[in-house]
Amino acid sequence: MEMQFYGAAGGVTGSCHFLRVGDKKLLIDCGMFQGGHDLEEENRAEFGFAAKDIDYLLLTHAHLDHCGRIPLLVKRGFRGEIITTAATRELARLVLMDAAGLAAEEARRSNRRHRRQGGTEAEAIYDLTDVLDTMDRFGRTADYAQKMEVCPGVSITFGDAGHILGSAWILIEASEADRQQRIVYSGDLGNRGKPIINPSTPAPQADVIVMETTYGDRLHKAIGPSVDELRDAILDTLKRGGNAIIPTFALERAQDLLYYLREMMNDNQLPANLPVFLDSPMAISATEIFRRHPECFNPDTREGLRHGTDPFALRNLHFTRETSESIGINLIKGGALIMAGSGMATGGRVTHHLKHNIWREDCSVIFVGYAAQGTLARRIIDGAKTVRIFGEEIHVAAKIYTIGGFSAHADHDELLAWYGDQKPTRTILVHGEENGREGIAKVLRARGLPVDCPVIGDRYSL
Repeated sequence: MEMQFYGAAGGVTGSCHFLRVGDKKLLIDCGMFQGGHDLEEENRAEFGFAAKDIDYLLLTHAHLDHCGRIPLLVKRGFRGEIITTAATRELARLVLMDAAGLAAEEARRSNRRHRRQGGTEAEAIYDLTDVLDTMDRFGRTADYAQKMEVCPGVSITFGDAGHILGSAWILIEASEADRQQRIVYSGDLGNRGKPIINPSTPAPQADVIVMETTYGDRLHKAIGPSVDELRDAILDTLKRGGNAIIPTFALERAQDLLYYLREMMNDNQLPANLPVFLDSPMAISATEIFRRHPECFNPDTREGLRHGTDPFALRNLHFTRETSESIGINLIKGGALIMAGSGMATGGRVTHHLKHNIWREDCSVIFVGYAAQGTLARRIIDGAKTVRIFGEEIHVAAKIYTIGGFSAHADHDELLAWYGDQKPTRTILVHGEENGREGIAKVLRARGLPVDCPVIGDRYSL
């Protein structure tokens, strides 16, 4: 029995963990490498194993850095079974279809440049056909807390990770040559302040724990003051007569914001007729998927639904799928709240709204999520006086807000709370930069526990 790490080992993206039990080979996640610089070559690189040899893929959740290379895996020969929760299956289809469209668009741009330079053209990393082939590989559906035999010698139990809709940690009970191991993969664990879905359930007793450490070195701001900041930023913008632009991540963040906006309107903290635009086809589709999976909601939200309260129903909410509808928003000069992707302003419709509003002193840009170095969002947050959008240098005159507390990731204390007082024979820390991993490692080592911090390619015999 052995495990090996092919992503998110020394970084926070590209999750891909290999486990061999007897003659069966499993992957836990197969995600994209992401960040502020071009990672196309890294994502196209060989996996480090033969795709055709993988028998099962266990998917923790639908974020691109956990599922984004699965179509490439299929394209290169994977014919095994993908097992995940029902909600993750739906969200993964949405995320991968969007990724294939973006890959095709990027390939067209890149090939135009290569043709001008006399270079060789390249195809997209994968296309819509590969995504459809991938969806055919999804097999059994995992329910939280229900043990499932994957194959002789390997059983799995998915537990609620509380990160995004359908997210899970996975307990693998593996037997080989009369030796048994209980191995837990945390996936990404959620911030306990989330308004719609349940918090994570604690890690079960295990011999080996593989745990994420994205925010292992810090604590999040409390959600209550963050919601108050959001309200005050919107009210201040309305008072000045401008528009409030919120660059928004399509999965979870957009839905959480709709929930908080509805609550504030119900409490008369915001005007009930405030025009709110969700200008993101992906976020709109994700919201529809949320409505189909109340089994993932916390008791308060489920009870509200039972009594007819839609957590995403705002009186003056506009879903804008069509490009023409998105363009029409730019005719609105004030009094509107515009939520659009992408969250780091690296592309998408929000860049158009920034172009039309960021130069106006009466407008605001409200950032409610992480912005990587090198992104447009980070340049604005860091105080750039001008930014280049669509080749035009634009003056930044809008009021800029940066509000913490809305993170979907567990912080230092929440990670340790999930881990509990266990004493596994081995703890392996992944999905974190050096500071994040060390923030957890020093606590566990102080308890006398053995801790490993692998880099890509490291192998462990169990």
